[in-house]
Amino acid sequence: MQTVKFALRNLLRNRRRTLSTLCAIVVGAVGILLFDGYNRSIEYSLQTTFVRDSGHLQILHRDYLNYGTGNPAEYSIRDYQKVMATIAGDAVLAPLVAVNTPVLVLTGIAGHYAAGTSRPALIYGSDAVARAQLNRWDEYRLGSQLRAREALSPAAPDAALIGVGLARLLQLCEFVAGPTCGPPGPRVDNAAEALPADIALLSNATRELREPDAHGRIELLAASTGGAPNIVRVNVAGTQSQPARELDDSFVGIHLERAQQLLFGHDAPGVTAIVLQLHSTTQLEAARTRLRALFATSLAGEPLAVYDFVQLQPLYDQILRMFGKIFGFMLALILGIAIFTIGNTMGMAVLERTVEIGTLRAVGLKRRQIQRLFLGEGVLLGVIGSAIGVVAALALAHVINLSGLTWQPPGVIAPIPMRIAIWGEWPRIAGVVGILLVVTVFSSWWPARRAANVSIVHALRRA
Repeated sequence: MQTVKFALRNLLRNRRRTLSTLCAIVVGAVGILLFDGYNRSIEYSLQTTFVRDSGHLQILHRDYLNYGTGNPAEYSIRDYQKVMATIAGDAVLAPLVAVNTPVLVLTGIAGHYAAGTSRPALIYGSDAVARAQLNRWDEYRLGSQLRAREALSPAAPDAALIGVGLARLLQLCEFVAGPTCGPPGPRVDNAAEALPADIALLSNATRELREPDAHGRIELLAASTGGAPNIVRVNVAGTQSQPARELDDSFVGIHLERAQQLLFGHDAPGVTAIVLQLHSTTQLEAARTRLRALFATSLAGEPLAVYDFVQLQPLYDQILRMFGKIFGFMLALILGIAIFTIGNTMGMAVLERTVEIGTLRAVGLKRRQIQRLFLGEGVLLGVIGSAIGVVAALALAHVINLSGLTWQPPGVIAPIPMRIAIWGEWPRIAGVVGILLVVTVFSSWWPARRAANVSIVHALRRA
């Protein structure tokens, strides 16, 4: 206690230098905490977005990721009801799983017959009720800050949601806001496009029969399990912006039954994946381990594999790694400045108090006591600066969280509110304070050692 009192008195002897050093520590603490809180907020927001979209885990045919996108019928899960029932009845998995739902993804062609337009499409079939349940996952209490993906109405089995870009390409301009949608320019005559008279007559007659479709009906064409083309007609209920232009120009979301009818026709339907959303991300490894155990026992006859959302969405890990590297660079920069600032302050204190050190040694203080005195000053600077920095960071984070600022990371449909997650992250706050205390002790150690090794005779000669 006596050492702390003496250290505080010595710091107050040169208030200007002490204040400048404290400012460096406070600014460092605020910068580290704010950026670390921003990183944590990004992780929570992205995780919530991806988990709402594709669940924590997905069960796929074990070869689906290699070959399934080209032949979804061949690499689908045919007996998916059995798999879902096994999961729902398992004593270990059932308490962990919040949503257990099938999805079917296939490629085809979307055509708007009334406008004579068509486009390759990525068709996503899902259960409307389960989609609404997926959208309610909110482990990190972000509430309405994140816009949930729209879900189809269960009461409209023929409804579809399409990308804004696809609506524009199919000339469904009633679903596209702004002047970006309109009829294409006049076609240029090309001799290579000349048709025989009978075919041209049939084409013109067909074109004359086409009438504007006020309901936004489109046709979806895909190859069925037997290789024959299959068509279903759906009514566009609205648009849904997608994170990438290519996906926005091809996305079609329909009900699962419609997608199964398109791909399997009258055959037994299957799905390309079973989506599992857990109550908490902390349960992910336990659920994965249990699923693998089921694949080896009660589901041994099914060629299944399980993947988590990080494996299925590489963008999630890429974004977090990028911000992690930026944070590491900033941390090294801030700590380097703090080391040099504190070291300079303590070095100047040793030079100014050389006579005082000699006097203390002459009256009987030992070297380790002198060293402890200067180390105590450094630690006290770190404690006070860190405490002020934590309070300032919490206040600034609260102001930023109320500001309404947003940003849109890659792979996310809607802008995400810019939030700084500091309050409640006590282990991370303690870690930052601990790092700053280590830095202050490290910065003070060499000046304190030099002060302890000052010769008594040399110090008193300067009196």
